[in-house]
Amino acid sequence: MSIPNTLKTKYTFDDRGHAVAILSHDFPQEFKDICDCLNAFVLRKSQIMARGGAVSDISKGIDDFLHKREWAQKAFNIEIRVDGKPIPIPTHHIDNFKNDIGIEVEWNNKTEFYDRDLNNFRLLHELRVLSVGVIITRRSELQGLFNNLKIGKKYGASTTHWNKLIPKVDGGGAGGCPLLLVGIGLACYDSNT
Repeated sequence: MSIPNTLKTKYTFDDRGHAVAILSHDFPQEFKDICDCLNAFVLRKSQIMARGGAVSDISKGIDDFLHKREWAQKAFNIEIRVDGKPIPIPTHHIDNFKNDIGIEVEWNNKTEFYDRDLNNFRLLHELRVLSVGVIITRRSELQGLFNNLKIGKKYGASTTHWNKLIPKVDGGGAGGCPLLLVGIGLACYDSNT
């Protein structure tokens, strides 16, 4: 099973380390949840225009869909012992986690959040608690739309978008962790809602 063609016309996908094969073969329910979530998603003008806050309505909508399917925010308590002395290894929580699959939604954060997410995926994969990491982010092409809507400064070049993510992935930020990268672009946009 691969990514449905209906989603390929709506999103940009980048499959690293055979993530789609792992998801579809070993985690078919989680893969279905991801596809269903993407299929249901609409990038609404009203959400783009909303004032900023801790979590945007866009990210919250994706998270809420997944939480209804028993995905949950997950933190990991990791430590190693050296001569009996525990040494904690801090990790950041994953926005959405279910059965060894982690999904991060990076809509409009500082680009350092990509470093955090990829490093987290790398570490958790090395510890065999994460099989595939998924990052859902916006395509850089949306900047033109934001500029036309007169909110381009809200979504600046130094915030999370596809052209900032790919070099970090290409540079090995996730180590050997299989990744599915999903880009939200103009094909998802609805100017009437």
